[in-house]
Amino acid sequence: MFRGHSYRSLDPKGRLMLPPEFREEVLRHDPEGRLMLTSFDECVCGYPLPEWEEIEKSFMAVNVLNAALRNLQRRIIAGAMEVALDKQGRILVPPHLRSYGALDKEVVLAGMVTKFEIWDQGRFEARLRATDENLDAGMAELAAAGFELRL
Repeated sequence: MFRGHSYRSLDPKGRLMLPPEFREEVLRHDPEGRLMLTSFDECVCGYPLPEWEEIEKSFMAVNVLNAALRNLQRRIIAGAMEVALDKQGRILVPPHLRSYGALDKEVVLAGMVTKFEIWDQGRFEARLRATDENLDAGMAELAAAGFELRL
């Protein structure tokens, strides 16, 4: 599982060193270190291949006549790229994904259990502040949807 967050820097070529625990998780799923990167929710998401295959299956099971689903599929599937860890434990974030996520130099890798997110540091910190400011309303919305959080 991907947990916690880590502050990192992209090198001038767009390569990103994954934290050791993230590298281990990627390699646990694929000994060649392959994973999928895609854009969503103002960040770049990294998925181990088995998790990515489940996402693809979920899209195959939906009605292609629904325009909203086609648009979401275009955003998530069509923009996805397979990348692999290099010998130093880095991944190359493709230019179109760096552009989408506004990833320039300082980034945050956020573990999200079955995936990780790569955020521009400023965007990540702003998102956390907004979440903190609206925590009560957000918790009420989750409770109304039937989500029970156990901390």
